[in-house]
Amino acid sequence: MIADIEHHGRRFRVDLGRPIDLSLPLHAGEGRLRAWYVDPVRMEPVVMGDRTFTVSAGAPVNFRNVFVNPHGHGTHTESVGHLDAAITPVGGLLDRFFFTAEVVSLRPEQRRAPDGRTDQVITLEQVRNVLDERPREALVLRTLPNAPGKDTRDWCGSNPAYLQSTATAWLRSIGVKHLLVDLPSVDREEDGGVLAAHHAFWDFPATVDTTRTITELLHVPDAVPDGRYLLELQLAHWMNDAAPSRPVLYALLP
Repeated sequence: MIADIEHHGRRFRVDLGRPIDLSLPLHAGEGRLRAWYVDPVRMEPVVMGDRTFTVSAGAPVNFRNVFVNPHGHGTHTESVGHLDAAITPVGGLLDRFFFTAEVVSLRPEQRRAPDGRTDQVITLEQVRNVLDERPREALVLRTLPNAPGKDTRDWCGSNPAYLQSTATAWLRSIGVKHLLVDLPSVDREEDGGVLAAHHAFWDFPATVDTTRTITELLHVPDAVPDGRYLLELQLAHWMNDAAPSRPVLYALLP
């Protein structure tokens, strides 16, 4: 399905018939995606007295409780409430869900950290080398190598790649509103609670920026080339600093 869309005074032809889902699925049990040392996702039937609410146990419906941590269990979108004591809820943040976006692929550089570990870092220079200052509302960052098995990876204690705070500050300066990455965080796993890249992107605490979001733990398939897209950013209407989300790309046609 090809649609002509006008957005911010520009016209685009969009292929709505071939959505590209960037989200990773949530599964219950061991051996599934997790970060930040959270326990596995649990999906358990409601039990009332001697009655278990599953169809296999004779109930008319399956009726389950779900125990999930949005930051640690899968693709999620955060608001500045991730840093703010007021916990600005991400679920009520967006007033629209379609944005112009660009997909870029970068191989993190090795840098020696003050604690002696070798980090994998997306630097300001790398970001500036692949992007000009032309306005785009969203940036989707695919880190290389784009290893398979991201829906089962245990990121805990692995010192994943992260972004320099100068890089996220620059993205803010050129107007990026929504930053999406395939990493557990834009910041280092162990940074003493500094969260410099988060702070720089939201310019917090100087401002409480309710116009920007960060989405983490997504996956950009290998078959998706770098370039411009239309992004649909759908997220659960949770009144929390983060919520499970489903970012979807649509190709822009000539």
